[in-house]
Amino acid sequence: MSLDIVILAAGQGTRMRSALPKVLHEVAGKSMLGHVIDTARALAPRKIHVVIGHGAEQVRQRLAAEDIHFVLQAEQLGTGHAVAQAMPQVDADKVLILYGDVPLTRVETLAALLQQVNEQQLGLLTVQLADPSGYGRIIRDAAGEVQAIVEHKDASEAQRAIREGNTGILAVPGKRLGEWLGRLSNSNAQGEYYLTDVIAMAVADGLRVATETAAEEMEVLGANDRLQLAQLERYYQLRAARQLMAQGVTLRDPARFDVRGEVQAGRDVLIDVNVILEGKVLIEDGVQIGANCVIKDSILRRGAQVKANSHLDGAELGEGADCGPFARLRPGSRLGAGAHVGNFVELKNAVLGAGAKAGHLSYLGDAEVGARSNIGAGTITCNYDGANKHRTVMGEDVFIGSNTALVAPISLGDGATTGAGSVVTSDVPEQGLAVARARQRVIESWKRPQKQR
Repeated sequence: MSLDIVILAAGQGTRMRSALPKVLHEVAGKSMLGHVIDTARALAPRKIHVVIGHGAEQVRQRLAAEDIHFVLQAEQLGTGHAVAQAMPQVDADKVLILYGDVPLTRVETLAALLQQVNEQQLGLLTVQLADPSGYGRIIRDAAGEVQAIVEHKDASEAQRAIREGNTGILAVPGKRLGEWLGRLSNSNAQGEYYLTDVIAMAVADGLRVATETAAEEMEVLGANDRLQLAQLERYYQLRAARQLMAQGVTLRDPARFDVRGEVQAGRDVLIDVNVILEGKVLIEDGVQIGANCVIKDSILRRGAQVKANSHLDGAELGEGADCGPFARLRPGSRLGAGAHVGNFVELKNAVLGAGAKAGHLSYLGDAEVGARSNIGAGTITCNYDGANKHRTVMGEDVFIGSNTALVAPISLGDGATTGAGSVVTSDVPEQGLAVARARQRVIESWKRPQKQR
């Protein structure tokens, strides 16, 4: 059966106190609406309709895609009215209604909900709440069948004692939804068209309301203010930490670990505190990551080690390679097997061959360093002439003396050496020695300048 998904994302979010539309506020480095759209895609719908209102252009610019159909709700008159704006484009056997500020509902939960839907039955996602204040209550008859949903502001004292709450997430037969929306009334405390009134209409029309219950309250929690946003962030991170630990990752403290993307991890991985993983990160078996590291869009091969306070972005560490502490590897940086980058070394678009070393206080940009070569402290590649970038290429077993400036474009053959403090502007042949510095003079009995009184 075909599926259309409608995501309601038109709210202003005044309690966020922000110029940014509420649904664009981020959880784990991705907008709340972005999370919901990704979840929707995982269900393989025919179309995804996103109803927008406040900050509509910002939402379009951030999340426009070929599979997204945006619908404008110019005036916010309730959830029922919002869904009605999308109906001219909805033409599927099933319709699933989601919310742009409820980012962490699991795909498995929604798939189970959709299984409940047929021509004689719709599906409603509910949740058992410790404190149901503010939630619509699920009203059941003596046989336990759902009869209606009553919003908190319209509920009696007896109804407010009910702990089963409405999440708002609904899956319905597509052929009936338009008819029910057309019959909605705004005769309620808020003066709005409630989507929840569809439940009572369905029951009156002889349909059964089947329910699926969310496994955890946080799975269906929305964020209306910064505190709730922070609660969602921590729930997401702890859930991600549990998943990694189940795969064989040791986290020194799961409460001080953040994932802001997709992580694949092997076994016997050790991650210390305050580590942030962003984008797509692949971590193979036996990798160790020290405290306070940020690793983005990078690959860490078997047995690699990232020492404390290092930043990796678009980098790859080969088997047994290590970097840090306080190393920075920028996009295009690759360390071969057993290569070493030490403290306060920065690489950009640079490749170090197997066993090559850059121990400390160096910058290597647009460079290729052969196997077993050694880069002395204070070495830099002068790769930018003010207009264009140029490459430095070193062969195998090259030795670069401390405080050397390599002015690119330049090439150093296998086994070449540079003297400490040299400014090397020409190619160095295999086994050659380049010394490019002024000859030292010694002036005996030198008197230092004195301050004039």
